[in-house]
Amino acid sequence: MTDKKPGLIRRLFGTIARVYRGFRSVILNLLFICIVALIAVSIFSGDDTIKVPPTAALVLNLTGDLVEEKRWTDPIATAINESLGGQEDAPEVLVSDVVSVIKNATSDNRIQALVLDLSMLGSGSLDKMQLIGAAIEEFKASGKKVLAFGGYYGQGQYYLASYADEISLSPMGAVILEGYGSYPMYYKNALEKLKINTHVFRVGTYKSAVEPFLRNDMSDEAKEANVAWLNELWSDYKQQVAARRGFAADNFDETYAALLEKLQAAEGDLSQYAVNAGLVDNIKTREAFRRDLIAIVGENDDHTYNHVTFGEYAKLVIPSKQFDNPLTDKVAIVVARGVIVDGTAKAGTIGGDSTAALLRQARHDDKVKAVVLRIDSPGGSAYASEIIGQEIRLLREAGKPVIASMGSVAASGGYWIAAPANEIWAAPTTITGSIGIFGLLHTAEDAMPALGLNVDGVGTTELAGLSAGLPLFKGLDPKAKDLFQLLIERGYTEFLTMVGENRNMTTTEVDTVAQGRVWTGSKALELGLVDKLGNINDAIKAAAEKAGLSQYDVKVVKQELTPSEQMIKDLLGEASAKGWLPQGSVSAEQKLLGKLTKQLKQDFVLLNQFNDPNGVYSYCVSCSIN
Repeated sequence: MTDKKPGLIRRLFGTIARVYRGFRSVILNLLFICIVALIAVSIFSGDDTIKVPPTAALVLNLTGDLVEEKRWTDPIATAINESLGGQEDAPEVLVSDVVSVIKNATSDNRIQALVLDLSMLGSGSLDKMQLIGAAIEEFKASGKKVLAFGGYYGQGQYYLASYADEISLSPMGAVILEGYGSYPMYYKNALEKLKINTHVFRVGTYKSAVEPFLRNDMSDEAKEANVAWLNELWSDYKQQVAARRGFAADNFDETYAALLEKLQAAEGDLSQYAVNAGLVDNIKTREAFRRDLIAIVGENDDHTYNHVTFGEYAKLVIPSKQFDNPLTDKVAIVVARGVIVDGTAKAGTIGGDSTAALLRQARHDDKVKAVVLRIDSPGGSAYASEIIGQEIRLLREAGKPVIASMGSVAASGGYWIAAPANEIWAAPTTITGSIGIFGLLHTAEDAMPALGLNVDGVGTTELAGLSAGLPLFKGLDPKAKDLFQLLIERGYTEFLTMVGENRNMTTTEVDTVAQGRVWTGSKALELGLVDKLGNINDAIKAAAEKAGLSQYDVKVVKQELTPSEQMIKDLLGEASAKGWLPQGSVSAEQKLLGKLTKQLKQDFVLLNQFNDPNGVYSYCVSCSIN
């Protein structure tokens, strides 16, 4: 009798394949129709030119985290995700865009006031907010008013609000200033329960990047180092805000007892507490605030004050593409933001090959006379860091000075790529140093029996199967551990030697301030790890001076979108802005779940990015602030 089962199975899988192909065809056709529809609407829609009233306020309604460079996102996936209410990727705002908008508004006679609406502002390091703050100070110096209004001010939001002439708070609002902290998640017990073994190879008393996999708490050495730079940041924050607000730096409540006492005096009213403490100037309703602005800039047809939003004004004053005058000498800026990984990477991550390619592009551009490497990175792959460092040395050999400009963090691998520059500039609050390396490997030989799995076979040498990941399933041979530790120690010596040669220090002197320890920019200047304190504008001027330039343009060298990517991004961005795409909302429960899972997700994404071919990393896990 003929067995009919194979025929049935073939027909079953054939049916599944046809259904899949049909489904894929439908999705692609729908996507094509949507794109064509968007093109048609954008062509035939009415004139939506943004108009600024003769007298108006610029509303600085920033939404998202302040960044040096926006991470790359797939435009189609982003639009679909947002239309379904997804919030996986936090929105980002370029600091340079904010500064450009404020500077244009300063000289725009139509803009009579600046309104700081910071309710949707995400995270932002002090150095980034100081750049924006300097632009706000110039706006004020032109004789125009700066007013802040909000229902709730977090720490970063309040820092920017402190630049305003007047801070108003909603009647049921609050100002919460909690200080800085570093609270990594620890996985030792979880890994033990999963029967996962962790193998760590490191050098440096303070190299705490691997502690979350070895401990259930922070070591005393890590606490000692972290509390030092955290206190420096908090002291800077308090002194700057206090100076702008006109009260003493000890006006900040750092204990529950002190906060309780002041809240009791305000009868539990958080908004009144903020007024009593001088954190805000007054308590106002939204309507009262609107009336105040109407008195300054006039009323529009919607019965509110004449205004233009940050996004609208940015479209008017920020060109979509950078104009490149082929006749003018250039100071090029290459932004290195994110984790350093081997190979190529999109914006928001530093690829050893892709970032080196940008530096190489600047080297071969005859009009580029100097380069500023803007670093905002906690490090990553040691191999990729050295690839970038080699390109910096080649730029210098070509007679083009390189200035490393440190942003919020330039630690571990971030310091590695800064060291070969002619000069290193850091902000006083930059987190840097963390000179040390480590190797990290997890093996599951104890978990395999519990899962009913095993790997077995033969090889011609003891090393056979190493590159194929055999240790993951069979465990790490003790002799291999000695080998890996030797390689790590050698890597650390190379790191010290490279820093010493570029910083005119002996390896012993470097080792004294290395060992994986983290420093602020101010302390790094004292220790000889950086040359000067200043922001990116100071670094650009220094680069121009070293190149002997009196007149020059600034050119950002970056990865460009393909024409198709740019078209889709522009179309979907316009569609979203005009409300053509459905908008989702996020519940309070979703926001809470997002906060609970954020750290876990970040840690596992980071592990996935660890792709150094030698398994050697220079990364600072404690450089993130909670």
